[in-house]
Amino acid sequence: MTDSPKKDDELAGTEQPFVAHLVELRDRLVKAFIAVAVVAVALGIYPGPGALYDLMAAPLVAHLPKGATLIATSVVSPFMVPLKVLLMSAFMIALPVVLYQLWAFVAPGLYSHEKKLVMPLVVSSTVLFFLGVAFCYFFVFGRVFAFIQSFAPASITASPDIEAYLGFVLSMFLAFGMAFEVPVVVVVLARMGIFSIEKLKEFRGYFIVLAFIIAAIVTPPDVVSQLALAIPMCLLYEVGIWAAQIFIRQSQAPDDAAGAADTD
Repeated sequence: MTDSPKKDDELAGTEQPFVAHLVELRDRLVKAFIAVAVVAVALGIYPGPGALYDLMAAPLVAHLPKGATLIATSVVSPFMVPLKVLLMSAFMIALPVVLYQLWAFVAPGLYSHEKKLVMPLVVSSTVLFFLGVAFCYFFVFGRVFAFIQSFAPASITASPDIEAYLGFVLSMFLAFGMAFEVPVVVVVLARMGIFSIEKLKEFRGYFIVLAFIIAAIVTPPDVVSQLALAIPMCLLYEVGIWAAQIFIRQSQAPDDAAGAADTD
């Protein structure tokens, strides 16, 4: 009889924290979903799904022949494609809230020196991703579409499909957004001790070749977009090496920092 309460206490002590974590995770996910839904409703009211798609298509439309427009080859495309653009825009705008909910769930289980590393990486990776998307939209698209249209024969009227264009834009946004994450990857590799700063510097020449190979694979087969992706990747690699040296000093555990001070 005396063992039964003890077993119940043990079960209560082990299961309750797990259930509490699940409840907290559910609450965080609900808050993130609500943030995305609120932004989606706001964008649906103004400027609306159609206007959002027009904004996304503006770089291409500006370089189409006079009078040419995008076309819809599917019956539901005029409805579904702008709706997808609306949801994508809502998620990107609400991304800081989504990442904050993720951070609020994970942060209590981290040490103070780990928080010094994780929080700056979350913020910087978000900012870099948005910079990559903005760079692609405002700088790359105009030059790529102008370059492509310059090769179009006079007997052809270009009328791209709206769904195909959406797929192209999403793939380009993802490619440039992920490419701009190079500094974060370099910092993580250096901080985890997978590569030392010296090794990363020695790998510089190989990374340049790798950057041009990646650019040739993920971008359209034109020189403009390939250079627009490869050159920033090479520059961001240098930024990553510089940032890694700072992060390693700032995010050391107290014991490691004390040991490094003793060795000095």
